[in-house]
Amino acid sequence: MTPGPPGGQGGDDGARGAGDTVTTADPTPEADRAQPRLDLRHGTQRVFAHLLASNAVVSVINYTVWFAITFWVFLETRSVFATGMVAGIFVVATAATGIWFGSLVDNHRKRAVMQGSAVASAVVYAASLALYLLTPPEVFRDVTSWQLWAFIVVLMLGVIAGNPRAIALPTLVTLLVPEDRRDRANGLVGTVTGTSMLVTSVISGVLVASGGMLHVLLLALVVLAASVVHLARVHVPEPEPGTAPAAGGAAAAGATEGGVAQAGADHGGSGAGGVDLRGTWRLVRGVPGLVPLIAFSCFNNFIGGGFMALMDAYGLSLVSVQVWGLLWGGLSALMIVGGLLVARLGLGSRPVRLLLLVNAASWTATMLFPLTSSVVSLTAAMAVFMLLMPFAEAAEQTVLQRVVPYERQGRVFGFAQSVEQSAAPLTAFLMGPLTQFVVVPLMSGDGAGARAIGGWFGTGQARAIALVFVITGLVGLVVTLLALASPQYRRLSASYAAAQAAPAPAGGPAAGPVEVGVGTAAGLPADVVVEVPVGLSADAPTRSRS
Repeated sequence: MTPGPPGGQGGDDGARGAGDTVTTADPTPEADRAQPRLDLRHGTQRVFAHLLASNAVVSVINYTVWFAITFWVFLETRSVFATGMVAGIFVVATAATGIWFGSLVDNHRKRAVMQGSAVASAVVYAASLALYLLTPPEVFRDVTSWQLWAFIVVLMLGVIAGNPRAIALPTLVTLLVPEDRRDRANGLVGTVTGTSMLVTSVISGVLVASGGMLHVLLLALVVLAASVVHLARVHVPEPEPGTAPAAGGAAAAGATEGGVAQAGADHGGSGAGGVDLRGTWRLVRGVPGLVPLIAFSCFNNFIGGGFMALMDAYGLSLVSVQVWGLLWGGLSALMIVGGLLVARLGLGSRPVRLLLLVNAASWTATMLFPLTSSVVSLTAAMAVFMLLMPFAEAAEQTVLQRVVPYERQGRVFGFAQSVEQSAAPLTAFLMGPLTQFVVVPLMSGDGAGARAIGGWFGTGQARAIALVFVITGLVGLVVTLLALASPQYRRLSASYAAAQAAPAPAGGPAAGPVEVGVGTAAGLPADVVVEVPVGLSADAPTRSRS
C-alpha cells in the first residue's frame, strides 16, 4: 500500500477515452491545483477542524471506557469469558446499529446528532456510575451476578451511543471541505483514529489502576459535558435534513456510468424519514461497483478476523508481555504517521486503485512475515499494515463521498459499517477453535503438516499459527489481485470519475467548475464535455463544447 500521486494528477481508471477532453475555468496556477492544501484556519474548513477535534476527544473517552471495562472485568473476575463477551457486545452492537444510526445522521442536522450522541453517552454513564456506587464491590467479583452484567451492558450502551459521531464525520467532510481536498481531510480522520488507539489503552490502564471504574466514569462525564458546551459554540452551515447542499454536485446528482445515483425521485421519497433500508440498498446497487467495494471490505474484515484472534498468541510466543505491549504502542503511532501522510500527499486521482494496491501490499506483508519465526519480521509486517491502513480507510471514504448523494451518505456509511463490521467477529470466533483443534495437531509431532514442511517451516503451536497467517495472507492477496482485474473495479472507477464532485455548502469554499460527465458516461456524444460552474445545480443552464 503506497501513497498515490499528489491529488489532481492523472485520470481515473476506465473513465476517459482517447478522444475525451476535460476543460476548466479555474485560473489557479497548475502547481497550486496539483497540490491543494487544507486550510483549517478559515471558513468551513475551520468548522471541520472544530468538529474533528471534538470527535477526537469524545472518541478517546468512549474507547477509554470500553478498554477500562475490559481491564476491570478481568481484574475483578479473572474470567476470560467475561472479557470476551465485552468485545462481542461491542462488535455485535456496532454491526446491528450502523444502518439506524446512519438514518439519524441523514434525517437530522449533523451537529444535533453529535450533540445528542454525547448527551446520550453521558446519561448512560451517569446511570452506570449510580449502579457502580450502589453495588457492593464483592458482588462485581462474581461472574454470575446480574449486577455485573447489568453494569457491563449499560456501560457498553454508552460506548455504542457514541457511534453516530463516527458516521456523521465523513458526511461533514463532504459538506465542509472542497472536493479536491477531501482525501486529505479523510487522512486527518485517520490520524485521529491512530491517536485514539495510541493513548486509549494507556489512559484506561492508569485510571483503572488508580480508582477502578469510578475515575473512568467521572472523567467521561466531565469530557462529554465539555464537548456539548464546545459544540454549542460551533456553527455548522447545514442544509435542511434530507436535502442536498445549495450548490450542485454529487451530493445533489451524482452521474455514474451505467446508472445515476440521484437524490430525488429515484431515491428520495421514502428516505425522507426513517431507516429506509430498501431505499439505501437500491441506492448502493445503483452505483456501479459500489456493492463489490463494500463486499470486498467485508471480506477483508472476514479474513482479518483471523489475525485479530491469533495475533496476541503468536506475538507472546516470541516476546514477553511487556515487550509486546510496548511494541503495539509504537506500531499504533504509525497509524498517526499514515494519516498525516494522507493529509499531506492526498490519494491521487484514482482512490479505488489505491485502495486495492494498499490491500495487495498489506496482504503480501502478512503472508511473508510468518515464514520465519522472528519478531523483526513480525514488526516489519505490522508496521507496513499500520502505516498504510489510513490510506485504505481514506480511499473508501473519499469514493463514497464522491459517488453517493449527500443526503443519503449517513445511511450508506452506516450500511457499510454494519456489513463490514459483521464479518470480523465471525472469523474471530471460528479461527481460534479451528487453529487449536485442526492446524496445531497438523503441525505438531507426527502430523501431516509437520512431516511435509516442518523441516524448514518449523513445528509446534506457534508455527501452526504462522501457517494460518500465511494461508490467510495468500487468500487475501489473490482476492485483491482478482478485484484489480475485475470489471466491477473498472465500473466503480468510472463512476468515481464521472460523478460530479459534491460541493461545499453555499458560501463555503469553492473548488472551481466541475464536470457533470465525460462522453457517454453522461449520455452525450463521446467528444462532448459539459461543465457546471460551482454554485449552480446540475439542472441550471450549462455550456457544452465539442
